[in-house]
Amino acid sequence: MADRFRLTLAQLNPTVGDLAGNAAQALRAWEEGRAAGADLVALPEMFVTGYQTQDLVLKPAFHQAAIATIEALARDCAEGPALALGGPALEGVGLYNAYYVLAGGRVAARVLKHHLPNSDVFDEKRVYASGPVTGPYAVAGVRLGSPICEDAWFPDVAETLAETGAEILLVPNGSPHYRGKMAVRQNHMVARVVETGLPLVYVNLVGGQDDQVFDGGSFVLDPGGALALQLPMFEEAVAHVDFTRGPDGWRAVPGPLAPLPDDLEQDYHAMVLALRDYLRKSGFSKVLLGLSGGVDSALVATIAVDALGAENLRCVMLPSEYTSEASLEDARAVAARLGCRYDTVPIAEGRAAITATLAPLFAGLEPDLTEENIQSRLRGLLLMALSNKFGEMLLTTGNKSEVAVGYATIYGDMAGGYNPIKDLYKTRVFEICRWRNAHHRAWMAGPAGGVIPPRVIDKPPSAELRANQKDSDSLPDYPVLDGILHILVDQDGSISDCIAAGFDEAAARRVEHLLYISEYKRFQSAPGTRLSARAFWLDRRYPIVNRWRAP
Repeated sequence: MADRFRLTLAQLNPTVGDLAGNAAQALRAWEEGRAAGADLVALPEMFVTGYQTQDLVLKPAFHQAAIATIEALARDCAEGPALALGGPALEGVGLYNAYYVLAGGRVAARVLKHHLPNSDVFDEKRVYASGPVTGPYAVAGVRLGSPICEDAWFPDVAETLAETGAEILLVPNGSPHYRGKMAVRQNHMVARVVETGLPLVYVNLVGGQDDQVFDGGSFVLDPGGALALQLPMFEEAVAHVDFTRGPDGWRAVPGPLAPLPDDLEQDYHAMVLALRDYLRKSGFSKVLLGLSGGVDSALVATIAVDALGAENLRCVMLPSEYTSEASLEDARAVAARLGCRYDTVPIAEGRAAITATLAPLFAGLEPDLTEENIQSRLRGLLLMALSNKFGEMLLTTGNKSEVAVGYATIYGDMAGGYNPIKDLYKTRVFEICRWRNAHHRAWMAGPAGGVIPPRVIDKPPSAELRANQKDSDSLPDYPVLDGILHILVDQDGSISDCIAAGFDEAAARRVEHLLYISEYKRFQSAPGTRLSARAFWLDRRYPIVNRWRAP
């Protein structure tokens, strides 16, 4: 009977659909584990396909190719430690989310996921069949049990594994990030450890996939719930964990405990990682955006530079007669501090030509929002022309407050391929800007220091589509707006909940109305980084046509 067991833990960043590339990553981790004398190298859930695959995994040619990739990987890893990783499996007529253990050139064991998540961003009951709860598998004389992700959020699978002889729980995960998620995970895993008396290894994916971010943060718990190892969040990492058997069973030899960043840093790192991976995985290396002199575009520019480097960002100021000199100065200052390219493309001539074209149809009608939106749509046209010409993805810069109430022009400032701050309320934008000015990390490609001038953060927000315009002309002040939205969106609350929280009923009803009538805009908006458990897209699915209002 073995008294020592070495596990190599690899939290890596796969790409959905890149079977060969993901397998190559797994092979490199296996080689690193072999060099370190590991008995088992463990990777996360659905690693070979990337995660989430959504309906892609239903395609027979795809899941068959993924299974063939796993079988080929088993042959490549025949001489050395066992390799465990996630991928699809076929059993009879069912398609399963599975965890494979490869050893001796073959699939030595296979676990099928039992509890299929079907809330927020997950729709696994639609895609996979539920597998049976089974017993442990053996590697190097040690019996391991692998509840797959959601399986470890409930007591039954882990309890069955403990009762049937498991000595260590190895939990593979594709657990996407939202604010506060790490504490939720650790609480669930501590519960499994306390219930079973077994040590637990939690290995999670890292990286961006569409709107979702997988934040890594893998960890090891000893019996009783003490933390024995903590890997960093939002970064790839490989660690070797030694377990020793004593009179009371297996325990992990303590390893490094990476510090967990606070919520502001987690938000910012998630946006940087999500943007970098969205571009890298979709084949883009450069971006551009309209830099208005306002705080939102300044923050997106900073995120882009930290993700890609200043040489890969083009900032474009598109002034009209309503653009203030202060905005021109502020935009130039942001670009200069970031060290990125800065172009100026005035829109006056183009706007005059469009106005003249429409004049016969608009004769006798007073100027209104239509003329304001022409400016925004002209800017979108010009930015998309630059995007097409130079192969640079256009970033859009609307915050969650604006996205919620439709304070944006569809086919105008909403134009773009990705929006890093889509799930960041305006009040949070200000906080993140101040945080970035005061902090710099090794994973940031941009310069240290106050890259966003204080005046950009402190001045009253304005779209500058008419003279002396301020956002507060059209919306409640942002602390009020965001407070109401937090109740209506993040808490799925009601008008009465808003009133109970001290908000004016008329303001709450107006915000609710704007929220509902803007659904069609969100349906056509660019994807953006998911930071909360109620981001716009998969977390919150509402009909576009909707006449219901709270009584």
